[in-house]
Amino acid sequence: VQLQASGGGLVQAGGSLRLSCAASGRTFSTYRMGWFRQAPGKEREFVAAIGWSGGSTYYADSVKGRFTISRDNAKNTVYLQMNTLKPEDTAVYYCAARKVVWGTDRESSYEYWGQGTEVTVSS
Repeated sequence: VQLQASGGGLVQAGGSLRLSCAASGRTFSTYRMGWFRQAPGKEREFVAAIGWSGGSTYYADSVKGRFTISRDNAKNTVYLQMNTLKPEDTAVYYCAARKVVWGTDRESSYEYWGQGTEVTVSS
């Protein structure tokens, strides 16, 4: 599976962005998908994840209520809708794919990674 993230950019605090992650291959619907982010000078951290059917979603506490993860298996795409953005959301955002059930919020559980898309939130 090859992943291509897009949709990042510069936005003012309080604004919104929608990230997309397009996947190649015909097996996208069998992968659980996640979004991670890495802020300057910090380690990469979990943001959100979604089950293969879209019925289960998981969020980091820091984004719960503001971000929404979704997927369209017909389009081989996973999305991250980000609302009420804060300067501390500034980071490079990565999408990732995994087969295993466990390790929803662990980088090591994910087999495939996109290249990242940069999000900058100005105050």
